[in-house]
Amino acid sequence: MRADLARALAAGYLAGEWTPEGLTASGRAVLGRRPQWLTALATEVVALYPRPPHDRPRELATVLATCPAAGKAGRARTRRPAPGPVVQPVSPTRMVTNRWHLPVLDDLDALGRFLDLRPGELDWYADPKRLARRTSTPALQHYRVSHVTAPSGAIRVLEAPKATLKQIQRQLLDDVVGRVPPHDAARGFRPGGSARAYAAPHAGRAVVLHLDLESFFASVTVGRVHGLFRTAGYPEPVAHALAGLTTSVLPLSAWRAVPRPRDPGLLDAHWRLGRRLAAPHLPQGAPTSPALANLAAYRLDVRLTALAASWGGRYTRYADDLALSGERGWGRGTSRLLDAVGEVVADEGFRLNPRKTGVMPAAGRQHLAGLVVNERPRVARAEVDRLRAILHNCARHGPASQNREGHPAYAEHLRGRIAWVAQHDRTRGARLLATWESVDWSR
Repeated sequence: MRADLARALAAGYLAGEWTPEGLTASGRAVLGRRPQWLTALATEVVALYPRPPHDRPRELATVLATCPAAGKAGRARTRRPAPGPVVQPVSPTRMVTNRWHLPVLDDLDALGRFLDLRPGELDWYADPKRLARRTSTPALQHYRVSHVTAPSGAIRVLEAPKATLKQIQRQLLDDVVGRVPPHDAARGFRPGGSARAYAAPHAGRAVVLHLDLESFFASVTVGRVHGLFRTAGYPEPVAHALAGLTTSVLPLSAWRAVPRPRDPGLLDAHWRLGRRLAAPHLPQGAPTSPALANLAAYRLDVRLTALAASWGGRYTRYADDLALSGERGWGRGTSRLLDAVGEVVADEGFRLNPRKTGVMPAAGRQHLAGLVVNERPRVARAEVDRLRAILHNCARHGPASQNREGHPAYAEHLRGRIAWVAQHDRTRGARLLATWESVDWSR
């Protein structure tokens, strides 16, 4: 069946009564006649869609073109050419499910009103024709691109949305994305999530495994983001616009300005990062990206939770950091478990960073997210001692003598580090705070 005929029939079907008889009548109105295959096609469609798919007219048109009865339509047309279909207006879309009680956005007009954007503005920021994504003119691009060198030597590319788009994304995070619950194993970028919540389930375990996902945000494609919004119940055009508002493409000119890592062992990963950034992806720097990445990793979390449980263990994830832990006996089968984890990760569209895989038995120091977990989550003693020495020298020689990195608000910087210690050890935190309060910060 021709694509234009399938689209016309889909529009006619959605505008009429959703029964075999009603679809047959709608099809007759579209075609201007009633060929024999039309009744069979109506019966097949109702069997596939017990309820009218008002949220996905494009899908309906695609399905119509592949139905067995549609093949009969094609053969009939080759024997005797038929007139073209009657042009049908686009059928209005609407949400048909809303399990998380999200804002009702039936169409693009509703989305524009929700975001306080005129149709032209919504089209500009969602960028369905990818005009802003192709341009090399920075003023016309929606993101400001920068890069930093990670402690490992890898280059991280940051894409920060400009003011208006950032405001739009914050609204979507607060009112839409943030209201869809991620898997319980996801312990970061969610209400109640923290590094401690990520690390605590693995405290006091015989073996702790730490793994890292390579280019986590950039690995989440626009197709997956569109699928998340469709799962949330939004119709096809709304889901496409929401995906456009929350994904980006790195311009080639911006990628050329990103330096390559100095370590030759990181060049392959850097090349893969460039490939991912050249396609629509979640930008590292957008307010919506962490929450959307959590949702995109839902199946990964489900499968790794089940895998760890089948080994008598536990699993949690903090952004791109994966942690699994178990009791005695894991040491003998760790390599098999790591292979199984790698297969699951690859099957879900991600990739492990082999340089950051760690196997930590209880005999050594077990650490996750900056916390030592051999007994309970706490800040490493060496870090506490280093902070204590800095505070002692601040009191004795003045803060300026210790601010070697030139922090503009050095007192607040150290106060934040003390709060991190106190969050996990109140006694040590109280002692450090007492020393901090004794410092003359005006020196």
